Parts: sequence; structure tokens; C-alpha cells
Amino acid sequence: MGDGLMNKTDLLGMTIEELKAFAADIGEKPFRGKQLFGWISKGVTDFDSMTDFSLPLREKLKECAYIGGMEVLEVQKAADGTNKFLFGLEDGNAVEGVFMKYHYGNSMCISSQVGCRMGCTFCASGLDGLVRNLSAGEMLQQIMLAEKETGQQIGHVVVMGTGEPFDNYHELSKFLRLIHDPAGRNMSYRNITVSTSGLIPVIKRFGEDFPQVNLAISLHRLTDEGRSALMPVNRAYPLDALLDAAKEHADKTGRRITFEYALIKGENDRDEDVELMIRRLSGILCHVNLIPLNSVKETGLQGSARQRAEKICSRLEAGGVPCTVRRELGSEIDGACGQLRLKRKLS
Repeated sequence: MGDGLMNKTDLLGMTIEELKAFAADIGEKPFRGKQLFGWISKGVTDFDSMTDFSLPLREKLKECAYIGGMEVLEVQKAADGTNKFLFGLEDGNAVEGVFMKYHYGNSMCISSQVGCRMGCTFCASGLDGLVRNLSAGEMLQQIMLAEKETGQQIGHVVVMGTGEPFDNYHELSKFLRLIHDPAGRNMSYRNITVSTSGLIPVIKRFGEDFPQVNLAISLHRLTDEGRSALMPVNRAYPLDALLDAAKEHADKTGRRITFEYALIKGENDRDEDVELMIRRLSGILCHVNLIPLNSVKETGLQGSARQRAEKICSRLEAGGVPCTVRRELGSEIDGACGQLRLKRKLS
């Protein structure tokens, strides 16, 4: 953090109530906190742009506060409109986010942690383990910076970048409430998806706290032995219990669960793997998102060809399991989570 910010308060990530308390602390009327919340929700980080504040108040705010300390370190732009961001944090760490264009609007995939401790073998995000959690404000600023860089509004958010969101549940919850707040961005919970590797106790809590937010579960194998080899979390929360929790969540919320399935050549893309998927997932209100794995040399794994992915998708559909193959966005840039951060670290 720069010396000039050392003794200042970061207002990004504060709720209306917290901002009202801050306003009172600096000798202002509490309603100023609600005004601050509105400006911050619009992506304004410069107090001079807050035109309904007097000049003395703006000067006072500049002396004691700031709004977010994140910056864009690098942007990779693809022809299809995808933008891959490397964001620099105040403490010198970096995280990634991806801006994507779809027919239904613009979506942003954000990170929830610096690194990850889940240890999935196919993922570049957790190669160095968990460094720290991101704050709600740092999650929010990824969206704000992407909007500023692209000049376009983001209407959908996916918490599926670096990190396990449910391993940072307190800040994730605060972020979801902030972005949904009608006095701020007013984003529908139905436009937000959170992905987990399968932390069952938190899946149950999430269903109670945010029944309208979409849930995605990283699946990738349909046997305990196979899934544990790819995803160590399966040893703590085995497949049968996870699928039971998924069914319970879908039944309770009425929301279709997305099962993320990264296709790894020769590992989980064989005909027997597909038939097992049909058997295990039938009866669950779900949708399978097949992901031809981005090859990351550090993991030593190779993704299935897109043609194979399309064939698997057709078989799943015929077997009664709704399925799509993830659209290849930004194929000419470092698409896999963690690749951009890893490359910068190695250079």
C-alpha cells in the first residue's frame, strides 16, 4: 500500500450501514453514507466526481478515505470481445478476472482468493496453494475495473476464477449482498453463479442464505477413486454425499445446478465415463457444462478435442442429461484460471 493510503479508510466493500457509521465518525450526517454507497456502486472512485457533495466535504473525504486500491496490471484481448485481466492488489499480490460477451449480455468471471488450497491437479490456480482471501471490496472492484476498461456494463457475474468461494464464505456473502443491494448495483441474484469444488456443509448453508443464486459444482469424475485423484476435496466430501447434497439443494431451491466437467483426454472422456455420468446424474435437476480443458504445461494434462466434447454432449442429451459444451471464448489468450498470474510470476 502506498504511504499516502496508510492511514486512510478504504470505503469499497462497505455496506450502507457501515458507510453511515463512517460518515458519522467524520462528523457528517449519516445520509451521506447512503450517497457514498450510490456513487461507489456506479464505479466512481474519485471524490471530486461526487457532485452532490460540497467542496469542503470532498476535501475531507480525500484526507481520510479512498475507494479501492486495485489496479489493472495487464489485459489480454481476444477477437470475440473476451478480455482477460490481471489485477494488482494493494499488497503486491495479483488475481485474474475474465470479461465475456454473450447474447444475453456481458458477464464477468471473478476470483475470490489469491491462490487456492483445494489442490485440484488440473488447475493452474492452486499450484502455489492459498495466499489469502479476497475482501468483498476486492471482488467488487474486479467488476468495476473491467467496466471502466471495456466501457461496457456487466449484468452477470460468475464467481469461478481463482480460489474456492465457499472457503471464503463470509466475504463472498457480503459481496453477494452488496452487488444485489437495490440502493446500489441492484443485480438480480438470478444473474449470479457461484462455483464450488464441493464443500457440502457450505452448500447447505448457501441454499438457506441465497436460494436464488445459481450453484455450480466442479465434478470432473463420477467415481470416488477417480475424483479423489483429481480433486483431494473428495476425500473429505465423497461423491455420494455430494450428489445427495446437490439433489437436496436443487429440490429445495428449484434452481437447476450446473455440474462443471473438465474433459481430460484419456482420463474422464471415455465412453464408460459418459455412461456413468448418465447413471449418476439422472434424477437431479441439473445441467452439465462440458469444458475442453485448457492445456497448462505445469499440470501435464491434455484436454479432449472439441469434436469429442460435442460427441459426449450428444450422448448425455440422448441419455436425458441436459448438456452444453462451453463456448471457446478467448481461445488465443491465456484462458485457464491462474495462467496469467503464473506466467507473470515465472517471468
